[in-house]
Amino acid sequence: MPDHVRLTGLAFYAHHGVNAEEASQGQRFIVDVDVTTDTLTAGRSDDLADTVNYSLVFRAVRDVMDGPRRNLLEMLAEQIAARVLALPHAQEVRVTVHKPQAPLKGAVFQDVSVEVERRRAPRE
Repeated sequence: MPDHVRLTGLAFYAHHGVNAEEASQGQRFIVDVDVTTDTLTAGRSDDLADTVNYSLVFRAVRDVMDGPRRNLLEMLAEQIAARVLALPHAQEVRVTVHKPQAPLKGAVFQDVSVEVERRRAPRE
């Protein structure tokens, strides 16, 4: 059974989106990250070096969300996934980027989101 390190509900105010208003005014985004890893060694050693450091996961998400403007949630999710998978001990990652105030004129909705799941490439 796989182990997980999860960060949920990470909130950012950013200027991503296709529409000019999104770029100029910005809006709130919420990001969830679920990293699959093996925590057995860390559970026995009590050593941060033996697990996924969730502070580094947060920094990876923040760097993407605070970085250059992107049009699509898909791009944000891909960039976050790639950065997280580059961290030690990360085997797989699921990233969900929520845009709760997406510009859907006339629509009543709770959330718009994109979710991606990626695996670390096998080593050759």
